[in-house]
Amino acid sequence: MTKFTTEEILNSKRIFKSATPKQTKDWYVKWIASITLLVAMVIRASAVSPFLDTCISFVGCAGWLYVAIVWKDRALIMLNTVACFILLTGILTQLPDVWGL
Repeated sequence: MTKFTTEEILNSKRIFKSATPKQTKDWYVKWIASITLLVAMVIRASAVSPFLDTCISFVGCAGWLYVAIVWKDRALIMLNTVACFILLTGILTQLPDVWGL
């Protein structure tokens, strides 16, 4: 791999530079929430348990909502707030069936 000087990295338009910080709390939450959402998609695609899928999706969206708030990204805040609300509504709707009430 080619090594670049600090000046080359700062002044280059061709060297990729990540816009998000690395190894901060929000970085870890971002990756954990992303993996959580992917796990929920696998559960959804395999039709294992709609309730489990909804719960895991809620956890992933809540993680992304935290990241969005830390980043002060209004579009992500709006998207994940609505997603959490929809998923929480689904969880509460499915609870009687899951618990046999």
